[in-house]
Amino acid sequence: MSVQPERTRRRVVVTGMGIVTCLGTGLEASWRGLVEGRSGIGRLTKFDPAGLRNEEGGQVRDWAFEPSEFGLPNAPDEATQFLLVAAREALAQAGFAAGSLEASRAGMSLATNFGGGMSWEEHVRRRLAEQPSNHTFAEASFHTPLVHLARVFGLRGPGTLLSNACASGTAAIGCALEAIRHGRADVVLAGGHDSLTPSCLAGLSILATMTRDEIRPFSANRSGTLFGEGAAALVLEDLEHARARGAEPLAEALGAWQTNNAYHLTAPDKGARGMTRVLAEAIADAGLEPGAIGYVNAHGTGTQAHDPEETHAIKTVLGEHAHRIPVSSIKAAIGHTMGAAGACEAVATVQTLRTGWVPPTLNYDEPDPECDLDYVPNVARCAEVRSAASMSAGVGGSNACVVLASVPPSRSPLLKEGGQGGRNPAGGEAS
Repeated sequence: MSVQPERTRRRVVVTGMGIVTCLGTGLEASWRGLVEGRSGIGRLTKFDPAGLRNEEGGQVRDWAFEPSEFGLPNAPDEATQFLLVAAREALAQAGFAAGSLEASRAGMSLATNFGGGMSWEEHVRRRLAEQPSNHTFAEASFHTPLVHLARVFGLRGPGTLLSNACASGTAAIGCALEAIRHGRADVVLAGGHDSLTPSCLAGLSILATMTRDEIRPFSANRSGTLFGEGAAALVLEDLEHARARGAEPLAEALGAWQTNNAYHLTAPDKGARGMTRVLAEAIADAGLEPGAIGYVNAHGTGTQAHDPEETHAIKTVLGEHAHRIPVSSIKAAIGHTMGAAGACEAVATVQTLRTGWVPPTLNYDEPDPECDLDYVPNVARCAEVRSAASMSAGVGGSNACVVLASVPPSRSPLLKEGGQGGRNPAGGEAS
């Protein structure tokens, strides 16, 4: 058997992003809400939340979806709607017009926790009541978003949909990175999507990870998490491919890793071995020293069990340097968006690299001796960040991390090289 020559590992950049959260539809609305310190969490109105541990969540409000805009005869599942809108924005920012992608070299790496849950519930409810239903079993299937995105955007290369619990969105980005590095695709749309449904929230409520109060990541008086819905998509692309078409990179994806410590259904393993390893391996995969990390976008769920362990992992890997950099969680602003969480947090991390603004950890009001890092409490902060890690951890022990870095600006008016002055939280230049 002949030995194939080893391929040069290609560099991978982010060239487009799109997002839908309870703070708004689109990158500008969601990012502005984050850096202004607003929360989109409120009482659920899309269904009756009576009986849940908490009747609030990060619901996407005033949502309108027009299937004809995507060439679809009918509206797909709600979570898929979120994904289609986020994907359209990401591809547009990357500069891919309709039909401009080389289909066989453009892939997808997607993630979800509950798939088409809303369609499934509606379909079953109507059929049991012997009523006609516009929803079908197909829309409830996890693989269906791959079909919709392939048809709508011409993404006919490698297609993968993961369900690695709450680490899914970050894991999907790592898979996209690997596909491009090793030449399986030139462009991969990576992201996650989920919607709030009665059954998924009932199950999460039974697990008792949901707070009866507010979500307070890393604060001593934290009592659990709250959930949200939405989608985020990032266009990952081979650097040379992006340069050849004159695309402007937003950030570079340097490294990623996944682990599964299989310790407990909901709690991280004692000593945070899984999260420690995933952060250390992602940094090593990026070719960096731990001291090069300038910001950590933490998973930060606000549960008693998780936050100290994640803090311990960051300190173990980064050492004393951990106390000199900002660490923040955006979950008190948009809720825990489940399969979309890692993708939403990666978008926020890229925005931090681009704009120099670190989103705050909201509802932080009581320091915890076990959580003793700089969590950027309640107010966004201006900081020059060159490289950052975005961490995720899921039920069952699934962990994922991606390391991202800033790129030197060229034509983009949204970026200013060096220093912190002249920037504003929305990403443009201050007047």
